[in-house]
Amino acid sequence: MKLTARIPVTAAMLALLLSSVTGCNRLKARDQLNKGIAAFKNARYEEAVNHFQTSIELDPKYEQARLYLATAYAYQVVPNLDTPENLKTAQKAIDGFQSVLAHDPSDVTALKQIASIYRNTKKFDEAKEYEKKVIAVSPNDAEAHYTVGFVDWALAYKSALNILAADGLTDDGNGNAKKSKGACQKLQQANTELVNEGLQYLQKAIEINPTYDDAMQYLQLTYRRKADLECGDDAARKADLAKADEWIQKAMGARKENERKKEEKAGGGVSLQ
Repeated sequence: MKLTARIPVTAAMLALLLSSVTGCNRLKARDQLNKGIAAFKNARYEEAVNHFQTSIELDPKYEQARLYLATAYAYQVVPNLDTPENLKTAQKAIDGFQSVLAHDPSDVTALKQIASIYRNTKKFDEAKEYEKKVIAVSPNDAEAHYTVGFVDWALAYKSALNILAADGLTDDGNGNAKKSKGACQKLQQANTELVNEGLQYLQKAIEINPTYDDAMQYLQLTYRRKADLECGDDAARKADLAKADEWIQKAMGARKENERKKEEKAGGGVSLQ
């Protein structure tokens, strides 16, 4: 009977001990997180990584530490640099954000960060995929819509330069009326889907944010890519260019309005007359 009575007491003491150890580790993990955040704020990213890794080792379920660790890696990724070291750092950041998404697939911060890393490493299709995942979670995210449109324009522009160069031309920004029929057909095949999608997402970004001057700027550039596709239809080409000019004016107006708002905010909303 004594032996039987001793067992639950021992189990209770063991549970208490484990609870104490777990609680202690959580406190240590939080301390490491705070030290990591301090290092991160001072741009000491490698030091921050070490603190965040230690925090996760102490508390493997500490999702905030995982998010910060991935972010610290992301801040070390150099845009458009294809070195093995840079790509390895980018993958560490992506893996970190993926671990966050494994627990919460709708974490917008993680989705946006992955999209940004893919964009900075020139993996544009993957970048669009994750921006669209952001939109699925947050349909009114104007920046995500803008980014999809920007990527579409960037891909279409690259294709246009290559196709025009093979035709002995440089882009004139006005629909390239001098291109051959064969070049125009190639442009249609390469860029029609990109241009249509780009227009759709950029227009949605402006619908969400009516003074989104960057979206307006890329919308006018996308209309210039659309002008490339109007094979033999000069009226349609000119209509696209007229749209482009219209959005240039709207972008200028929106930029002025945004600057006015910034000045007003900086001045505390006081208007001197």
